[in-house]
Amino acid sequence: MITCEFDRRRFLQWTGASLFATLSTSLSLESLASAASSSPLATNAQILVIVTLYGGNAGLNTVVPFTDPTYQSARSNIALSSSQVLPITDTLALNASIPQIKALYGQNKVAIIQGVSYPNPSLSHFSSMAIWQSASPTAALSSGWIGRWLDLQPHSAFNAIGIGSTLPPLMVGDKSVASMVDIDAIQQPWGPAASQLPYLGRTSPTDVPLGAAAATSITDFYTTARALGPLVPTSPTGTFLDEQLSVVSTLINANVPTRVWEVNLSSFDTHVGEQADQNALLTELDSAIGNFMTSISAGSHPNDVTVMIYSEFGRRVMSNAGLGTDHGTAGPVLIIGNTVKGGLYGEQPPLDSLDENGNLKMTTDFRDVYGGLLEDVLDTSVSDIFPSWKTSLSVL
Repeated sequence: MITCEFDRRRFLQWTGASLFATLSTSLSLESLASAASSSPLATNAQILVIVTLYGGNAGLNTVVPFTDPTYQSARSNIALSSSQVLPITDTLALNASIPQIKALYGQNKVAIIQGVSYPNPSLSHFSSMAIWQSASPTAALSSGWIGRWLDLQPHSAFNAIGIGSTLPPLMVGDKSVASMVDIDAIQQPWGPAASQLPYLGRTSPTDVPLGAAAATSITDFYTTARALGPLVPTSPTGTFLDEQLSVVSTLINANVPTRVWEVNLSSFDTHVGEQADQNALLTELDSAIGNFMTSISAGSHPNDVTVMIYSEFGRRVMSNAGLGTDHGTAGPVLIIGNTVKGGLYGEQPPLDSLDENGNLKMTTDFRDVYGGLLEDVLDTSVSDIFPSWKTSLSVL
């Protein structure tokens, strides 16, 4: 079986979000430092960090109904055994690849929202992610749900920031778009380059104008980085997601006035070899979240940060011959934070009552999840972003 790897660039082109990419500001270290100094994040301002898992994370092997005989029989070649899970109830467990998230759950800092999806779910990566990011299951919209929140805010390049070089569709509004921060653009010099930059930044009477400008630019960057000291990353610290979240925690602790951040991790499309591949990805997720929460808890906003982890869909209940699973529907959403009211929310979809495609039936609408975050974290009524929607799920 050929793995249908999720292509995020194709998704961005499909949704039209790439048209807005040129409108998005790419923020420099200097601009971030200036904003943190001149208009720092307000005390007790609530912050939302969105972690997108592209490709369709296998929810049943993340939050595992490990004692359910149907789970064991339907996934006989990839079901996790009791030695591969970390129980949280008599019937549910977390994948053993996420021990730090399990520890946070034990501290009542993780809300697991079960069976999250939307009516008439699509099994297409591109359609389903467009629906999740626009939060519009019925009508095609060119704006994302965070983008529509941006449209309601006084204009600032710092209201919402994505980490990377490609603007995610959820952060595109009708009038406003989020800014982007490239990891490489804000890391302090490290290794041999760190000792050489002060010399490269010295001007000389013999410099031509272009050379003098280049030296001044190097000096400005180096001076700004040193002024922020240990708050600025000095070298790659780990995996791709760990680096993204390290930048986010660094800038939050530096009081950059940003209310919404977005990071992402790809390759969850596990049609083949699911157990090994997903476990590796979950290990990366777990390490990054653990390091992030440690940094936030020791920083200037320990009780102001809420993390949401989601994917465009779960996987089919029955495994396939390739030791993987095909595209599914409902899956868990994790909300993490020091002020989150941890525990289980919603209902675990029954494995013996599936839809006509052999997929889980939704028990929680994602608009309720978004609604709770809008109202509790972003101080915005759910009806302002989803005009026909009135309900929300609070976990704070």
